[in-house]
Amino acid sequence: MRRSRITAYVTSLLLAVGVALTGAATAQASGTAAATGYVALGDSYSSGVGAGSYISSSGDCLRSTKAYPYLWAAAHSPSSFDFTACSGARTGDVLANQLGPLGSSTGLVSLSIGGNDAGFADVMTTCVLQSDSGCLSRIATAKAYVDSTLPGQLDSVYSAISSKAPAAHVVVLGYPRFYKLGATCLGLSDTKRAAINGAADYLDSALAKRAADHGFTFGDVRSTFTGHELCSGSAWLHSLNLLNITESYHPTAAGHSGGYLPVFTSAA
Repeated sequence: MRRSRITAYVTSLLLAVGVALTGAATAQASGTAAATGYVALGDSYSSGVGAGSYISSSGDCLRSTKAYPYLWAAAHSPSSFDFTACSGARTGDVLANQLGPLGSSTGLVSLSIGGNDAGFADVMTTCVLQSDSGCLSRIATAKAYVDSTLPGQLDSVYSAISSKAPAAHVVVLGYPRFYKLGATCLGLSDTKRAAINGAADYLDSALAKRAADHGFTFGDVRSTFTGHELCSGSAWLHSLNLLNITESYHPTAAGHSGGYLPVFTSAA
């Protein structure tokens, strides 16, 4: 009799534990299944400046239907898609204006940010208008900023994303090198081109490190853009365009579909 009671007790206990574990697993699976929304954050390299087909309601943010976030959403049909990336955005703009859609149902986040904080536009303006030494000096200043200030700004953005969307897989996209070196090409000197490429590498290394420290995935687009830089004869980047300065040095539609989209799709 005593053995029977013990057996019954153990059986009941095992059943209870089984139900509890099954319930927890079901709840976890349910929570994971619910986190399938996609939010695209960032600057002009995510909004799609240079790709054309801008969404009229996006105004000066210049979000494009040919930008990699829009292309990915169209191909994968996430449960929701919020596109808040904006031309000219810096880390502070992401924190102030772009994080609203993030929540418990967000399963995927993409982000490109940091180029404007480091002075991307001013670097290119200086290198176009000034001497080699002036260009190199401005790039040195940008690198110093990447070392001293940008990591803390990225930490603030990355921590805010994790806090607001704890279930999200976050992919941080980097920036391409601009120039194919050693090619005959009008415009900037080889010295300036090499320095600008080196600056892109420097920034990407900093972004990759901060992303890894936060458990995010870094999407490196330099490999997909190889052979499609400026001076390559098959560029996926706009050169200086005096008729449309905003699109200068930004990816074309082909740069998004052939350069950014495959990297993001693989990382997502």
